Amino acid sequence: MIDLFPAGFLPEGLTTSTLVLVLLAALTAGFVDAVVGGGGLIQLPALLLVPGMSPVQALATNKLGSVFGTSTSAITYYRRVRPDLRTALPMAGIALVSSFLGASVAALLPASVFRPVIVVALVGIGAFTLFRPALGEVTALRHVGRRHHGIAAGLGAGIGFYDGILGPGTGSFLVFAMVSLLGYDFLAASAKAKIVNCATNIGALLFFVPHGSVFWGLGLLLGAANMLGGYLGARTATSRGTRFIRIAFLVVVTALIVRLGADVWSENVAPLLR
Repeated sequence: MIDLFPAGFLPEGLTTSTLVLVLLAALTAGFVDAVVGGGGLIQLPALLLVPGMSPVQALATNKLGSVFGTSTSAITYYRRVRPDLRTALPMAGIALVSSFLGASVAALLPASVFRPVIVVALVGIGAFTLFRPALGEVTALRHVGRRHHGIAAGLGAGIGFYDGILGPGTGSFLVFAMVSLLGYDFLAASAKAKIVNCATNIGALLFFVPHGSVFWGLGLLLGAANMLGGYLGARTATSRGTRFIRIAFLVVVTALIVRLGADVWSENVAPLLR
């Protein structure tokens, strides 16, 4: 590694070329995450290229970088869309606690335990969205009052736990759930999803930081790249509108299916065929 940073600032063995690759991935991930979620699909695998970094350290460092990106995109969305915080903030609070619990489980269980279920869920989500072209075009809330907030709280708890334990696709799950179960359009759902996703990143960090799993130097550099990508992505989404976000959502879900499906194949099916 070039001598631009003090000793201990970055992981040992991290080369300049790998750092550049990881930061480009973080920039792209911030953009994708801001539009429709799924940035972890790009950023987390890139971190696993860093020599000597364990999966838990990669997940923890990914959360540190992502919290900057999700915060930036959440603020940008709020300024341009003005989402209703009466749903988003309680949902975010519950998701934060649930993400902390998920992160504690992540330290004990391998991600391979959850990937097959996630792939099946993504296939269902993608098919449902594809064959219902009117889904998420306009906001038409399906529930009001306590029922609305109860469903939102349940979504925050479930998806927050998933984000703490694994992560990739969290934003996409949030957007789809808010569109299909609560009745928001894709733009309003994306705006609220960023607030909740910011909270889930913080919740996971509350567990990972005391356990020393975060590479702070690399995480802060990722954060800077995520902030730029998140700002550009949020501005693009708010200017292009619901139709653009719907198309981006389908593209990201398809990419998640291919990426996680390949992991499921290599971990569970391929060994049986040898």
